[in-house]
Amino acid sequence: MATTNWQLDPAHSEVTFRVRHLVIATVSGKFDKFSSTVSTEGADFSTANIEFPVETGSINTGVEARDNHLRSDDFFNSEKFPLMSFKSTGLKNNGGDYQLEGNLTIRDVTQPIVLDVEFGGTAVDPYGNHKAGFEVTGKVKRKEFGLLWDALTEAGGAVVSDEIKIHANVQYAKA
Repeated sequence: MATTNWQLDPAHSEVTFRVRHLVIATVSGKFDKFSSTVSTEGADFSTANIEFPVETGSINTGVEARDNHLRSDDFFNSEKFPLMSFKSTGLKNNGGDYQLEGNLTIRDVTQPIVLDVEFGGTAVDPYGNHKAGFEVTGKVKRKEFGLLWDALTEAGGAVVSDEIKIHANVQYAKA
């Protein structure tokens, strides 16, 4: 079967995250710069090979001081490690939705992760382009990737949780 290549449509895609702050609230943010390629056997997404690099310096929580702290060596060290990346190792079809396995690399630390993928379907846009849409969710432990900064409140709670919730809506165009 012929290989089909898909390119990310950045105008119709987003990568966001959520993290607990002071144990009582949730802070959300996004990454403004990312790309991705997918190759499949024909139109069978269960055969997909996925690469997804994200520019760590493009982190955006809407608060400049917080974004600068996240870019610093306390967290991403965006100057030394400008990219975090995901590379798939397997994709299981669960009746239309998928469980995506792969390796996530942050700060040159690579760990296996599993993400849930909801397949939105395929469509042809008004210009004749074939598109496919997905919603991706999962959780990672930031400390497993060397993002070790920590502080405690007076009551002993974490200022920033170890668990980060990932959420991406992505649309691909057949190349």
